[in-house]
Amino acid sequence: MNIPSKYLERAVDQLSSLPGIGKRTALRMALQLLNREVDEIIDFSSAIIELKNNTSKCEICGNISDTQICFICSNLNRDKTIICVVEDIRDVMAIEATQSYNGLYHVLNGVISPMDGIAPSDLNINSLIQRADSKEVKEVIFALSPTMEGDTTNYYLYKKLKNSTILLTTLSRGVAVGTELQYIDGHTLGRSLASRQEFTI
Repeated sequence: MNIPSKYLERAVDQLSSLPGIGKRTALRMALQLLNREVDEIIDFSSAIIELKNNTSKCEICGNISDTQICFICSNLNRDKTIICVVEDIRDVMAIEATQSYNGLYHVLNGVISPMDGIAPSDLNINSLIQRADSKEVKEVIFALSPTMEGDTTNYYLYKKLKNSTILLTTLSRGVAVGTELQYIDGHTLGRSLASRQEFTI
């Protein structure tokens, strides 16, 4: 791709480093930004910088938060006896959108995937084990996407938690195999949560 400006080329390189953004799409985005007013570009840049500088992971569940403890973990009205284990923040958002779950979450920030070099030690698993040891926790829901990697992670977590006294459950298979949780419609996801089953192997 012959780009006539080194500054435009640098912008295209940065935008195309984002997942799912190819060079042509990045070029369209860069040209769109170039046509905007300077104030708009400053606001755009500031939003990205503030996102990076002012957000962190919740010290309890690993969810993205503007404070040390996220708004879900700090909500006294949430059911603290249930922990729903998810892959990332997009799954938290998808489940919250169903308005059918009132427990807490635990964000793993990925799933076990040997093909991608992601081992259990790369995920937020140890803190889940510690949370499950709490006398307050009665149930852990495995709400990972029904993919090979999700099932592998579920099995690993089951082996780690099976000797505890807490109930281990998983989403009902109304969620189609191979589907990522974030793309499931709210009605189906809510129904799968409500009719969750005890996890067995």
